[in-house]
Amino acid sequence: MKLRIRALDFELTPALRNHVDRRLRFALARFNSRLQQVTVHLSDLNGPRGGADKQCLCLAEATALPTLVIREHGDDLYAAVDRAVDRLGRNLARAIERLERGRRARIHGLEE
Repeated sequence: MKLRIRALDFELTPALRNHVDRRLRFALARFNSRLQQVTVHLSDLNGPRGGADKQCLCLAEATALPTLVIREHGDDLYAAVDRAVDRLGRNLARAIERLERGRRARIHGLEE
């Protein structure tokens, strides 16, 4: 799995990069063989004005699946990353299960 982390309009600290990397690798390890690339865009929409404006956008490209897009906002970027990664893992598991269920149905339909 290729992992890309981008910060828009602010400097990505090593601590934040490490947090995103660690969370993604842990949450998506079981899908490693299916995932081609995961891109994370981190942004501060309001800049120095503050507020609930931190955004984490995750794009996951997996074999035989459409690109999954997850977006989370909040006032804490670390929390937004955590929520986005959790949702990405759940949505990826659900999409793979649907794909496998469809394959099993086609196989069983052809065997009978």
